[in-house]
Amino acid sequence: MPPDSEKTPARLENRLLAALPTRDRRLILSRSEPVELRRGEVISEPGERIRNAYFPTDCFLSLVTPPADHSGLEVRLVGNEGMIGTPLILGVEITQIRTFVQGAGPAWRLSNEGFHEALRQSEALEARLHCYLDVLMNQCTQLLACTRFHLVEARLARWLLMSQDRAHSDHFHVTHEILALLLGVRRVGVTKAASALQARELIHYRRGEITVLNRAGLQGTACGCYGAAEALYEQVLG
Repeated sequence: MPPDSEKTPARLENRLLAALPTRDRRLILSRSEPVELRRGEVISEPGERIRNAYFPTDCFLSLVTPPADHSGLEVRLVGNEGMIGTPLILGVEITQIRTFVQGAGPAWRLSNEGFHEALRQSEALEARLHCYLDVLMNQCTQLLACTRFHLVEARLARWLLMSQDRAHSDHFHVTHEILALLLGVRRVGVTKAASALQARELIHYRRGEITVLNRAGLQGTACGCYGAAEALYEQVLG
């Protein structure tokens, strides 16, 4: 098998895989294929069988739950710190979440069968992914409180910071329609919040293209949930 540096499909690594012992990491990569995910590409829909697990390296994806009386609410944003297909860790093969690519880029893809085989052969992978599940459960609890109690402008600032972290860039693409879906608010609410951030010269926004101009200012505007979720990840998995 070629060295990791030759096979990695991006300048970045997936952090879950990078922390594994070399033998275990190579075992996973030998069963994986590098893929390029396109912005807007739908990975899964509620009720579908999970055919593949994905480990992003330089892309990020939104996971959205679709309530019966609403267009949806984002419950997770995943970049190279995580994986897509977490129900497979518990042996569940049906997803209840809609997953689509928010930021294009490369990832590792394992088939359902290849993922289960890797779990059977790598105790280190199994242990690390169980820790990852614990982090996700705690982050989801935090998200519920954030959605209920924090203002849209603070939540938008948090989401922009999270996206900047996963895009590994000050510039990324997202429309008001998508932001309204992800934050679970009306489009007019997103427009008002984005306009306020732009008026304070924290971001520049035009036709779906966002540039972060003042990260420190965004951090000051974001709710305290930003940083807490990241600190939990580092505490358990870092």
